[in-house]
Amino acid sequence: MKAWGIEWHSHNHLDGEQRHLLWPEPCYRLFRTRQECRDYIDKHYGYIRIREDLRAEPHGWRLPRAVRVEVRVR
Repeated sequence: MKAWGIEWHSHNHLDGEQRHLLWPEPCYRLFRTRQECRDYIDKHYGYIRIREDLRAEPHGWRLPRAVRVEVRVR
């Protein structure tokens, strides 16, 4: 199954570049379309765009990205 997921990324001097998939809510959350994923990101993480204190050191947060993921069940 191919779907869209949310990739968190940040960059700061202490930890360097960090990237991982976010799994919001109690269960895994994937989206059928890129636009659905981007709308979710804007709604739940959009505040990062206007918070310079979170984007600056020591946090180095960046707005999460919509990324294509492939899920395989074994």
